[in-house]
This record gives sequence, structure tokens and C-alpha cells, in this order.
Amino acid sequence: MGLENRIVYDIVDVVEGTCRLKQALIKDKRFENLYLLPAAQTRDKNAVTVEQMSELCDKLRESFDFILIDCPAGIEQGFKNAIAGADRAIVVTNPEVSAVRDADRIIGLLEANEIKDIRLVINRIRQDMVRRGDMMSKQDIIEILAIELLGLVPDDESIIVSTNKGEPAILDSKSSAGQAYKNIAKRILGNDVPLLEVSTDNNIFSKLKKMFGMAK
Repeated sequence: MGLENRIVYDIVDVVEGTCRLKQALIKDKRFENLYLLPAAQTRDKNAVTVEQMSELCDKLRESFDFILIDCPAGIEQGFKNAIAGADRAIVVTNPEVSAVRDADRIIGLLEANEIKDIRLVINRIRQDMVRRGDMMSKQDIIEILAIELLGLVPDDESIIVSTNKGEPAILDSKSSAGQAYKNIAKRILGNDVPLLEVSTDNNIFSKLKKMFGMAK
């Protein structure tokens, strides 16, 4: 988001009472209603408890319509904290077998923690590789994970450029990934936005399913 240089307080400062919640929130100057509450980069991951995270999310709900919690990789304390205040989840995965396997495990943990509204975003998908059969298609992934698809994000080098500049990709009108992010946001708001369609007739995973009689 490019807001790192403006961080004074973080989430640990809030729960420890070092500052008020409003003092830790950083307003994005480009988007009127967007704020960032920074995570602690130099503190122990156990500095915030599940109970404190849940209480903090309840406070944030008083002022915001949507609270996006960026969950760290893995299933340690950071994961437990992230889901403590959540009422739904978006699982982001790459179209690779190992990544989809990890996503399936995360979905199981979310369901075990009574989070039932779980949706899927497939990241870094390449239409050319899907058509050649060298990459898992959205159908392959949905069949394995069995959750609703929220969006497809194409592999786009503009993401690297945006990250290096510290600017959101949605500000780049030529970014296909940026447009995909906008479409995902619209779907979250309840708008009907078509998904990117990719032909999968030659997909190796589809061929394997046909060979073993798994194709529907």
C-alpha cells in the first residue's frame, strides 16, 4: 500500500494501551475510506491473543463496513489471531498442486473453527499455460476445494512494478491484475461481474480425469 513510512503505532500498541485505536490507523490519501492498521513487525507473534484480536475487530466494526485481515502463511498464532475476529474468509491460492493442497488444509481448519462462508481467489493464473495443459484450470481447483470462486487474478508483471513503487495495482488502468482486484471487490459488494473464462479442453489435468472416468 506504500504506507510503511507513515507507521507510528501498530496493533500491539493498541492492545497494550500504548495508544488509542484511532492513533494507530493510517488513512490512505488516495482512497477516502481506506485505512491501515499495521501489524507488529518486530514483536513476538504471541503479543496479541485471540481474545484481544476478537475484541479489536468488534471495535473496528463500529466504524467500518469491511475489515480485511491479511492472514500470514502457516497455521501458527498469526493464523489463529486472523480468524478470531472473522465471519468469512477468502482463500487465495496459486494454480499449483502444492499450493492447492495447502489451501485445502486451510479450508478444513476454517470450517473446524466454524467459519462457513469461504470463497476462493486463484492468483497468478496464465491463460496460455492453462490452454496448453501446463497449468491447473479453475475447474480443476474448484473440483478439489469445493468452495465458491470469487475471482481469478492473471499473472501480471505490473504487480511487481506496483509493489516496488508502493502503489496499489488498481491505480494502473492498464493492469489486468488491477482490474481483477476491482472485479473481486465488486463481487464482495454483491455485484454480478463475469469471471475470466479460459478454455481447458487440452488441459493435462482434464485429460487425466477423462482417462480415469472422473470427468462430469
